Amino acid sequence: MKTNVNIGYMSFLAIVAALGGYLFGYDTAVISGTITQVSSQFSLDTIQQGWYVGCALVGSILGVSVAGILSDKFGRKKILILSAVLFSISAFGCALSDNFNHLVWFRIIGGMGIGVVSIVSPLYISEVSAAEYRGRLVALYQLAITIGFLGAYLINFGLLNYSAGGSSALVSPLLYKIFHAEVWRSMLGMAFIPAVLFLIAIFFIPESPRWLILKRQEMKAGKTLLRIYRSQNVVESEMQETLKVVQGEVKTDWRLIFKPGIFRAVLIGCAIAILGQFMGVNAVLYYGPTIFENNGLSGGDSLFYQVMVGLANMVATIIAVFIIDKVGRKKLIYYGVSAMIVFLILIAFYFTKGDDLGMPAITLLIFFMGYIFSCAISISAVIFVLLSEMYPMKVRGLAMSIAGFSLWVGTYLIGQLTPWLLQNLQPAGTFILFAIMCVPYMLIIWKLVPETTGKSLEEIEKFWEK
Repeated sequence: MKTNVNIGYMSFLAIVAALGGYLFGYDTAVISGTITQVSSQFSLDTIQQGWYVGCALVGSILGVSVAGILSDKFGRKKILILSAVLFSISAFGCALSDNFNHLVWFRIIGGMGIGVVSIVSPLYISEVSAAEYRGRLVALYQLAITIGFLGAYLINFGLLNYSAGGSSALVSPLLYKIFHAEVWRSMLGMAFIPAVLFLIAIFFIPESPRWLILKRQEMKAGKTLLRIYRSQNVVESEMQETLKVVQGEVKTDWRLIFKPGIFRAVLIGCAIAILGQFMGVNAVLYYGPTIFENNGLSGGDSLFYQVMVGLANMVATIIAVFIIDKVGRKKLIYYGVSAMIVFLILIAFYFTKGDDLGMPAITLLIFFMGYIFSCAISISAVIFVLLSEMYPMKVRGLAMSIAGFSLWVGTYLIGQLTPWLLQNLQPAGTFILFAIMCVPYMLIIWKLVPETTGKSLEEIEKFWEK
């Protein structure tokens, strides 16, 4: 089949869907550079600061709760359009919000976009990809997230410098306010440009052929599959395989979730989704600048250090894209999580003995970059690949929503709990806790999750339904 696959067309479809990942990453990471400014402008106490960080995560939970159901009913493409609209409204509204409550509402809307796209983008990529390329193409989505993270850090850093320099000469009162007096507005608002580009690009991709087959629109599905595989025989084989699996069903039946094999897969997906958040990655990505500032760095230097962390995140994900289908999902996790544990212990050691040994701040940066690199090349690259391929066709959207809901609940909890953990367990205790949480994650992957590399979605489905 490899000789028949149109990898260029598949890559185009994957890249368009992965643009949602860039918005996911940007909207998630941009908050780290605005916390101090927004807190100062609106006189926020610690509870309100936590709400400012966490409100978008509440939106994500709302978005992920309905994304799978809506995509099963209306199609993947239409719901991708919905996510692009939500991102556009959020970015525009945040830049022009009148007060803190308005800012929170627009952040919630953006969070809903994140929740929707976190389910539908990898789901769409998975369903348009040939088995031998699926891992790396779905991993493009995670790569786009890391590029979004890095983009947010770079834009925050650049806009902060611009606000201290040339922006003071802006004549327009509105531009002066957005880019100089209240620069956090431009940081949040810059997402409007990629959001509109994402919206436009979606109109140039077809609906998922597997969803079309599920809805008995075989003719439309066949046209897309023919562009992907360039062989009528392969197209007919793919369609027959999918039709055999869906077995006459045209509607998502939520009761199928409770079939023994499917229910087991859903529980495992929820477990790895929520545990992954308690291994510390989002604590570093959200609160990295704050942690660096608390260790004596200036605001500008802490943002620069966070740029370096974001760069390590992106480089590791680029490597993961090229090796995930060769090394395999499970081996990547074994190697990466083992390295995460080492770096988490080193970070804890820095906070315990760093001052006594005279360790410079750059040592902490190196440990953070090593930890993020290990995380990005393993659990971050693999999680959306696994969730997009491990569920049966008839309940794939709904099952991904359930697992995605767990992921975002975990993300919300870690966003809210990290300041409390840093204060009560101290940084050393917090990072030791993250290291401990890596152990059950590894055990679940080892004992309960099958290796899915190189298998078709239909073959994976048969595994769970045995």
